[in-house]
Amino acid sequence: MRIIGDFSSKKCGMQLVRGLHNLRPRHRGCVATIGNFDGVHRGHQAILERLRERASELGLPSCVVIFEPQPREYFAPDRAPARLTRLREKLQLLSEQGVDLVLCLAFNRRLRELSAAEFVHATLVDGLGVRHLEVGDDFRFGCDRAGDFNFLLKAGAAEGFTVEAATTIEVEGERVSSTRLRQVLADGDLDLAQKLLGRPFSITGRVMHGQALGRQLGAPTANIQLKRKNTPLSGVFMVSTEVDGLTEPAVANIGMRPSVKSDGQPHLEVHLLNYQGDLYGRPLRVTFHRKLRDEQRFASLEALKTAIEADIAAAREYWRASPFTTSQD
Repeated sequence: MRIIGDFSSKKCGMQLVRGLHNLRPRHRGCVATIGNFDGVHRGHQAILERLRERASELGLPSCVVIFEPQPREYFAPDRAPARLTRLREKLQLLSEQGVDLVLCLAFNRRLRELSAAEFVHATLVDGLGVRHLEVGDDFRFGCDRAGDFNFLLKAGAAEGFTVEAATTIEVEGERVSSTRLRQVLADGDLDLAQKLLGRPFSITGRVMHGQALGRQLGAPTANIQLKRKNTPLSGVFMVSTEVDGLTEPAVANIGMRPSVKSDGQPHLEVHLLNYQGDLYGRPLRVTFHRKLRDEQRFASLEALKTAIEADIAAAREYWRASPFTTSQD
């Protein structure tokens, strides 16, 4: 039975169930919501807050139903929008929001061909035994997206569960959404991104061996494994990381590295300004604070080295006013 329970946080312990076939009788009877929850932004957080409230009122666990891959990644993998959060990051954020259970459904041909009625019966009624459902009023599901909020209202009345539309959250006069967040990140507006997220934007990945080009250029970098075809932002950024319980100032490049031989994949390379230890194989969360410049192609490695030195100097100047504790304090 593929049930993973390692996404516990200080706030709660959360279970992950992969696939309907892994649901057990103890999982039946819950308050649920359905969606991609990419980014777990403030709009999502409002849904999750209401989910917790209703779960508490009914004395039931809260459940979030997500899909992997996300539907648009299944239908058009080459044109799918950049992921804001990989699955593991998303699960950690959901755990921090106090979710009790996540049901992760494989989005494949079988799921794609389910009618709206079949999806409701298989997932909400027979699978989870949902007592209450929180969804956006624009939520669509089922083959050809035939199911909508009104369909759920009728299904709930017939099957014995209630349905409520989530409240829209606005920031600076516009609805908070994953689409808007991607555009804000692409524009390099990290201050607005933080308002939409309720936290600074970050990417977590494991440090892997790279080409050691940074070391040759006098600026060794931690190469973060991204495991994604494209990224929601690119360029050179002021970033911070946490290492051994301390927050370290750093500068990072994320993108396609146009000045070196490309493998066609995006890379995240982080130069920690003060840290000297070995980070290979360790997970690292990189938090983005300010964009310094766009990626650019340099005519020679010498020109690239000069630009990197200027980036590091700018980062040191930026972090001199840093409020957090570093290993140099």
